[in-house]
Amino acid sequence: MTPTSRLVYDERLTAPRAWWAIAVLFGLSPALIFLPYGTVAALVTLSIGTCLAGMYVSAQGSARIRGTGDTLFVMDARIPLTALGQPEVLDGEEARAWRTYKADLRAFMVVRSFITTAVVVEVLDPDDPTPYVYFATRTPDRLAEAIGARA
Repeated sequence: MTPTSRLVYDERLTAPRAWWAIAVLFGLSPALIFLPYGTVAALVTLSIGTCLAGMYVSAQGSARIRGTGDTLFVMDARIPLTALGQPEVLDGEEARAWRTYKADLRAFMVVRSFITTAVVVEVLDPDDPTPYVYFATRTPDRLAEAIGARA
């Protein structure tokens, strides 16, 4: 393994535990509606409703950010660190501003509503029309350090 392929940052943007409880409650509500048709109908509806809600919650937690010494992998994107400027850590209100009224439609953004901190980095590549990248992250300082530490 070369020094630049060594993993320096890894985070999965998983959904909060409360969302899984809500998924079960979501499955329970149609089951209660089908309860007058029998226990089997209620159990089938409970299973289907909970599975559908669970699939949604799982999809929300499928985003992954990984960084090596020379490349940042965000979901399906591969971004060379040489194409990125200095990262800026965003907390609370500033992160919300960057994902709402300050947002540029050309930007590459990984947004999760349940994560309130983020990192924004300017794209330096003149051939790339993307002005910046925005990543929601629970550990913005670690991600900024991984982006800023070039091999």
